[in-house]
Amino acid sequence: MNRINPRKLLLSKWTAAQPKHREKHFLVTQLFCDEEGTVLEIELQAVLTQRNQRLAWQRLQAVDEWKMGWQ
Repeated sequence: MNRINPRKLLLSKWTAAQPKHREKHFLVTQLFCDEEGTVLEIELQAVLTQRNQRLAWQRLQAVDEWKMGWQ
């Protein structure tokens, strides 16, 4: 399990463990927080296609889905 501080995710780099549509490398472009400032979701942007996807930041902890950095 990846240890992650959700407040430091902005502009972090991630590699998909099982790339789809040639999208392997991603960048966190936005954090979505509640009124108290707690990070709830993130927006990931594929480097190759510029496609955005929104997901819960906790999904980045799954090592079978995501790896820290660009590998």
